[in-house]
Amino acid sequence: MSLTYLVTGGTGSFGQVVVEHLLRTTEANVRILSRDEAKQDLMRTNLGNERVQFFLGDVRDAASIARAMASVDYVFHAAALKQVPAAEFFPLEFVKTNVLGTQFVIEAAVAAGVRKVVCLSTDKAVYPINAMGISKAMMEKVALSYARSHLGIDTQISVTRYGNVLLSRGSVVPRFIEQIKNGRPITITEPTMTRFMMRLSESVDLVEKALESNSTGDIFIMKSRSATVMDLSKALISVLGAPADHPIQIMGPRHGEKLYESLLSSEELAVAEDIGNYFRIPMDERDLNYEQYFDVGEPNFDYTDGYHSHNASRMSPEELTETLASLL
Repeated sequence: MSLTYLVTGGTGSFGQVVVEHLLRTTEANVRILSRDEAKQDLMRTNLGNERVQFFLGDVRDAASIARAMASVDYVFHAAALKQVPAAEFFPLEFVKTNVLGTQFVIEAAVAAGVRKVVCLSTDKAVYPINAMGISKAMMEKVALSYARSHLGIDTQISVTRYGNVLLSRGSVVPRFIEQIKNGRPITITEPTMTRFMMRLSESVDLVEKALESNSTGDIFIMKSRSATVMDLSKALISVLGAPADHPIQIMGPRHGEKLYESLLSSEELAVAEDIGNYFRIPMDERDLNYEQYFDVGEPNFDYTDGYHSHNASRMSPEELTETLASLL
């Protein structure tokens, strides 16, 4: 009997790549739950594959999740609101989708006897300073707390964290490309600002790593390299064949924007397991016995600098150019 995967938010950048991957490498059936009928119709036409089913619904609506979840084996929970500026104006909308929507997905998965749920998070959830990052940090807490308080169930729950996924919808690279092609200045905030760089294919590798793990309540992070936004903009100018002196406008940092992003906090890195190309943060199994919080500490705890885009291995301009050329 073939396995069945459900991808929430499956018409997004990650969803499209992971669906194509599953169709190419497995005999599984794939379900997509999303609320955009136009994107679903376009994806249905482009794929033309009977193994893919489309469910119109919203992770805010438990009934529509339950319809899509029946008889599912594995869930990739990618549905989310992600735009940082929008979150500053409509934070409760992000709570409804990113936090409560995750709770509804997990509860439906448990009720349906799903084997594993992998929830997709972001580096902005670490030391969050904007509403989007705060909502994703709370999403992680919801997922991990459910795993910790339901250890006897068959459904495993894991979280994966990503940095900047190159060419994903809404990311900075498509914006820079549009500016270059239209002869407009590239607008960057701070030349020394760094971000983690990840291919969409690597995001699939990360969720598969989490899926393969026979554990629950953990967070998986891929060891990623980083780059400055100035090097990124210059690499795109080169790849697109624009004049080397294409104008670059320095705007200054935007509201809610960090100089660098973190994939692991200092506290998390101190307890994380190094597993080759990945880090795994194991579940904190402490319960609500408050004596452990007030009277019991970690005498050998080693605070570190965390794992962030300023101290990660840096991509050279040449490596960035080569990577982007392979994707465009």
